[in-house]
Amino acid sequence: MEYIAFDAHKHYTLASVATLDGQLVREERIEHDRGALRGFLERCERGSPVAVETIGNWYWIVDEIEAAGCLPRLVHARKAKLMMGEINKTDRLDARGLNRLQRNGTLPTVWIPPGELRDQRDLPRTRMVFVRQRTQLKNRIHATLAKYALHDLEVSDLFGVRGRALLRERLELLPPHTAYASQQLLGQVEELGRQVRAFEQRIQATFQPTPAVQRLLTLPGVGLTLAVVIALEVGEVARFASAEKLAAYAGTTPRVHASGGKTPFGPSRPDVNRYLKWAFVEAANAICLHRGRAARKLDDVPFEPWLAKRISLDVVQPVQHDRFRRRGRSVPSSSTRAGSAGAT
Repeated sequence: MEYIAFDAHKHYTLASVATLDGQLVREERIEHDRGALRGFLERCERGSPVAVETIGNWYWIVDEIEAAGCLPRLVHARKAKLMMGEINKTDRLDARGLNRLQRNGTLPTVWIPPGELRDQRDLPRTRMVFVRQRTQLKNRIHATLAKYALHDLEVSDLFGVRGRALLRERLELLPPHTAYASQQLLGQVEELGRQVRAFEQRIQATFQPTPAVQRLLTLPGVGLTLAVVIALEVGEVARFASAEKLAAYAGTTPRVHASGGKTPFGPSRPDVNRYLKWAFVEAANAICLHRGRAARKLDDVPFEPWLAKRISLDVVQPVQHDRFRRRGRSVPSSSTRAGSAGAT
């Protein structure tokens, strides 16, 4: 067995191969052509671990590593840099540092979702992109109406059936060029709406109501779209040691800097799963809009700022209960979980 490390970039990868005792075997720059990384690894010992950082194009790199019969190890890039402790930074130093961490058994790795799951994630993620673009265009139309004091339409949804009819009437009152621009924006909003509905139909046809999705649908504020997003982004929920670990991964817990009896809280870290964070925040927003019904589903717990975290804690509850039963320990009550959700 050998230790192999890839310092991957957009157009090339610097590969470093070392023996078990740390002796450098070879280093080579490999251009990013399909099959090039696989060809390089086929000249190495089969089954060797290959460390590659979590960069934007790691999907196909992991596929090449697996096709060559080696073991991919996806590295948490920020933690690895801190653990290397290098003052200078070059491609060779980075690759050798990854191999050094592998040899010491301290390489900070993250879970690699299977190829099928990575493919499925593109459906809800792309839908989220279209929804975000549609919201931006809607906001621009709102701002245009406000510029000319035409924004008071007395409808709750400006882009609903009745609101859209009133909107077209107001657009005719705008100056000619502004009216033309706003009409084009409205056309884009309608086109994006059709694309979003097409994605939702494909999501419904692709993802059957599995037991995991059905359990997620019992959470307050979670519908089919959010249930699919949570299921795909979480993946194997058993990989989280506790509900608090999942909440931190989802970005629903603030930073804590406690010192001298003072405990200030800050924003969540940027290196979280932002798709999962969006899903939990959307569920919390839905609860805020329907607080009467949501309070009954939450065992009459009133709304608090940590509601999104509470929902994320409930996702891992069935797996956590199974672990407690296997260990012969009692299952925590709902009041105990509610208390842990409120703390950070």
